[in-house]
Amino acid sequence: MVQQFTHLELIAKQVVEGFITGLHKSPFHGFSVEFAEHRLYNTGESTRHIDWKLFGRTEKLFVKRFEEETNLRCQIIIDNSSSMYFPLPGAKGEKKNKISFSAYAAASIIALLKTQRDAVGLSIFSESVESHTSAKSSSLHQKLIYHQLENLIQPYDIKVHKKTLAVNALHEIAEAIHKRSLVIIFSDMMDSKSSSEEVFSTLQHLKHNKHEVILFHVVDKQKELDFDFENRPYRFVDMETGEEVKLHPNQIKENYLKQISDYKHELMLRCGQYKIDFVEADINLGYEQVLMPYLVKRTKMM
Repeated sequence: MVQQFTHLELIAKQVVEGFITGLHKSPFHGFSVEFAEHRLYNTGESTRHIDWKLFGRTEKLFVKRFEEETNLRCQIIIDNSSSMYFPLPGAKGEKKNKISFSAYAAASIIALLKTQRDAVGLSIFSESVESHTSAKSSSLHQKLIYHQLENLIQPYDIKVHKKTLAVNALHEIAEAIHKRSLVIIFSDMMDSKSSSEEVFSTLQHLKHNKHEVILFHVVDKQKELDFDFENRPYRFVDMETGEEVKLHPNQIKENYLKQISDYKHELMLRCGQYKIDFVEADINLGYEQVLMPYLVKRTKMM
């Protein structure tokens, strides 16, 4: 387990180092490895704390930020229901599924939080809240969270059908976050029983107590949104109930695409109404699609 734990942390560190290097080479040069110590200067405020040396290197005005200004509390919430294990690793060369993508993305965010001395907590849910660890900033606490993330990417038994009951779980987690935080959710938002109205109400609850919320809608875009399958017989299995159906994809593709598109549109609309950042996270793409929205949100909060 120690070796696996070290591997996850190492991969997260490499992802973050590559991400920061990419920022230096991109139009986002203002986001530097030093962003934990500085914030952008706002016109009209005192110039006493402007870092003129940094201005000489970047030609941008940054104000030195005192340590108490850098503190941020971040609660990462991960959906651990059976649908998040799609596609099953090893099936036709598949290596990455939604849960492993979420775990590695979360680990990368934690690596960024560490450079900024921010506090991080982790909540995991499926049919209920499986674990809830409040936000802390100690190295020992972060290692505990890495260990919890490692457990999510262990081999999964397809016979274990864990349904998504996000409503009760997310309400419970919302009640457990007592201080203003940045709440980051990784989920495919495929609730097994609740109505869409009930699901959306949980997102609204998370906005209470002035929390800022980012929802990473984790999907296999090719299969789940585009329904890109060859037109031959398939056996489709509901990973949360075990129910099976055999059919040709073209028989249902048009209707499926309409329903999934309507649901996604409504989810995006509700997130907009509640001022929640909605980010589609395709597991077939890299982790920059997660790290950049996080970094932009954190910068705005500071």
